[in-house]
Amino acid sequence: MRGQLAFAALALATATPAAAYTVYVSNERGNSITIIDSETLEVIDTVDVGQRPRGINMSPDGKHLYILASDDDAVQVLDTKTHELVHSLPSGPDPELGVLHPSGNPLYVANEDDNLVTAIDVDAGTIRAEIPVGIEPEGMGISPDGKIMVNTSETTNMAHFIDTETDQIVANVLVDQRPRFAQFTDDGKYLYVSAEIGGTVSVIDPVKHEVIHRIEFNVPGVPKEALQPVGVRVTKDNKKVFVALGPANRVAVVDGETWEVLDYLLVGQRVWQLAFTPDEKQLWTTNGISNDVSVIDVDALTVLKSVQVGEQPWGVAISPN
Repeated sequence: MRGQLAFAALALATATPAAAYTVYVSNERGNSITIIDSETLEVIDTVDVGQRPRGINMSPDGKHLYILASDDDAVQVLDTKTHELVHSLPSGPDPELGVLHPSGNPLYVANEDDNLVTAIDVDAGTIRAEIPVGIEPEGMGISPDGKIMVNTSETTNMAHFIDTETDQIVANVLVDQRPRFAQFTDDGKYLYVSAEIGGTVSVIDPVKHEVIHRIEFNVPGVPKEALQPVGVRVTKDNKKVFVALGPANRVAVVDGETWEVLDYLLVGQRVWQLAFTPDEKQLWTTNGISNDVSVIDVDALTVLKSVQVGEQPWGVAISPN
């Protein structure tokens, strides 16, 4: 008994609790941002913003949240300390998803209505470039070194590789139907592109510009047409890939080496986007129909809690510290 108590005491002493971060959720129909404490899993504030906020991006220093207010044709900038909107940036029409250069500038946004990607200088508050891409651009990803930005076009069914120095397309890769999201691994070895209608995630070699594998999904009792991959996130060690499966209400857990599906985690209704806490202890999901977010314990692969937010949560971003 004494040995068991000693072992328990040692386990408590060496356990590493999850750090506290701030989670930001855009509510597409609620026209608001819900702010949540990742430690207590409680809502701490709700901020009214522009019309139809969708994609949101956190600055590397955590001081600003960039909010793509799609129906206002603008990017609003939230001060994360005061929770106040400080100014807006020009974005082009209907900005949907964005990705920041690793340096924090520029911000690239997909303009769905105009078939453009707009590069925004967030310091100068000006548009640096407008890059023509395929029809209905949405997914946005950037390589770890910041040299290549990738946009996916939903109707053209392509991933467009864009040189960030020249703002020119250098390659196009055909993927499955209606690609929604692009995510590089931290080492830049792979690019994952989800296809909502195709029901797959393409694994792309970003040097050869070739699809080297397609991940497929099968959930017993869920019709194939409901398996609609959208958001994708990869752990820093590349060992696990998490995929939001839309109206299937599941997050798929994929082995990052074999690309076999390991598990399906039941979350809220119409799971859309995903974000890790910086320590990768938690994965947060936005569930657009149940108006909540789910918190996944990454190590245990279990859902810890659902947190009610605003109407139709869409994007999620988390403070770096």
